[in-house]
Amino acid sequence: MLCELRVKNLALIESLELSLEHGEGTGLVVMTGETGAGKSIMMRAIQLLFGGRASADWIRTGADSCEVEALFELHRHHPGLLEKLEESGFGEEGQLVIRRVFTSAGRSRFFVNGSLATASGVAQLTGELLSVAGQHDHQQLLQPSLHLDILDTYGDLWSERQEFARLYAQWQEKKAALAELRQREQEKEQKKDFLAFQAEEIERAALEPGEDERLAEEKKRLKNAQALMKLSQESLRLLGGEVLDGLMQLRHNMVSLAALDGGAAQMAEEIGGYTFLAEDHVATLRLYRDGLEEDPYRLEQVSERLDQLRQLKRKYGETLDEVVLFGQRCREELQHLESLDKTIATTAAELEQLQRELGERAQALSRRRRQVGLEMEEAMARELASLAFDRARFLVGWRDVGEDLDSLRAVGWDRGEFFFSPNLGEDPRPLAKIASGGELSRLLLAMKCLLARKDMVETVIFDEVDAGIGGQAAEAVAQKIQELAGHHQVLCITHLPQIAARGSLHFRVAKQVVEGRTQSAVTRLDQEERVAELSRMLAGDGVSEQTVAFATELLAKGGWR
Repeated sequence: MLCELRVKNLALIESLELSLEHGEGTGLVVMTGETGAGKSIMMRAIQLLFGGRASADWIRTGADSCEVEALFELHRHHPGLLEKLEESGFGEEGQLVIRRVFTSAGRSRFFVNGSLATASGVAQLTGELLSVAGQHDHQQLLQPSLHLDILDTYGDLWSERQEFARLYAQWQEKKAALAELRQREQEKEQKKDFLAFQAEEIERAALEPGEDERLAEEKKRLKNAQALMKLSQESLRLLGGEVLDGLMQLRHNMVSLAALDGGAAQMAEEIGGYTFLAEDHVATLRLYRDGLEEDPYRLEQVSERLDQLRQLKRKYGETLDEVVLFGQRCREELQHLESLDKTIATTAAELEQLQRELGERAQALSRRRRQVGLEMEEAMARELASLAFDRARFLVGWRDVGEDLDSLRAVGWDRGEFFFSPNLGEDPRPLAKIASGGELSRLLLAMKCLLARKDMVETVIFDEVDAGIGGQAAEAVAQKIQELAGHHQVLCITHLPQIAARGSLHFRVAKQVVEGRTQSAVTRLDQEERVAELSRMLAGDGVSEQTVAFATELLAKGGWR
């Protein structure tokens, strides 16, 4: 149940706090006021909590941000919602606070019980708490594409419908997979030859990890063999001979020096190590020189191998590892192609099984919908009769599209549409062709009453659904809304005094000027103020004693205590 609503800096509302509690879990809360007083702003605030689009133009002039906050009381018959809150980390208390803040810079944030939340997550929560029927819903009622949704909601068929949609998606995926396999089958032989050629070319190359880098170094040595031999020979000449003899004499001298002076022992040892190291280098350099040779044949071999590796990398990958991996994938795909016939047969059998199950589910869903359609017709007849449509007829029509696979959609075979006849002797016709504004309002109200009894929402909001209604119809609508308020919290923005008089709580929306600025203010009315407001709604500026007496009578009739 919606207990409190707070609005700050939204259009003409500077600051507003509404308490909707009145000691009962249900009841009718009415909101009235002159046209343009700001009632639509209240609905805008509620739509913002639903995750609706926010505009910086809605922020009150001079403010940087707008804030809307609502407090809901949760009851035990909402176990799913309570579990969802706990799983999302929003707590499991019996209260839920949803807050939305958006700025003039275009930033918008949602909070649930003080924690940051997503717009989609908040929309799911509010969808389980509130049901809104506004003037735009009249147009939705005229769209046949939405009628099946309404029927499935009334018949509690959404779980079956969602399961069917899941199976339908599987069927579509399986069809696409089979089509792809058959396309591959047509190209199989040509592709097999090409893949085999690629795999064999890579395998024949007998690639080794890092082979290209090693060969590149070897080629460089082979191309520069003469220069390397000349440089190593010259280095041996310089390092050997007098230099090496000098180093040996140096080592001998340092040994003698250390024998005469123990303090020079460490120095002598280090210098001696250098001389031994030089001797090792001479030996190593000699071995390197002796291992060098010009080998034009080997150079040609290495060059040809490197050319082969470069061609493979150009065709199959930037590195040899990638080339090897490409070859492995070719072999794997070849194996798949070899078993393609078996895969096609298996996939076709799976598709056939899915099609059978899908057809059976579609037929079962259609039968159930036909039964629900009849039940809805009877229920709507009762609802319409209570709304001064004594002789109206409401029918659920079905368009025959056949029961073949080509006609299937994610919702099944059914194409449902609502038909209506407000007058005796006239055949029911599509809503868009016969219903007036007032008739649509009552149809919408009747439908909302049916659906409200089916879902778990505790709060139903009507935004001027009484448009175009007057006289006996107005009284019937008022009775119906009051009836609904017996087991739901109902918030109704209305221009009809017959509805306003039946409210458990009555708020008036009015413009006022404060310090040179226009504001919309919402005031809770006491009995005397309600009489005055009802009188205004009845007679405008021409309020008389008779008007006041009638307003008082309406309040008494509405059960005001």
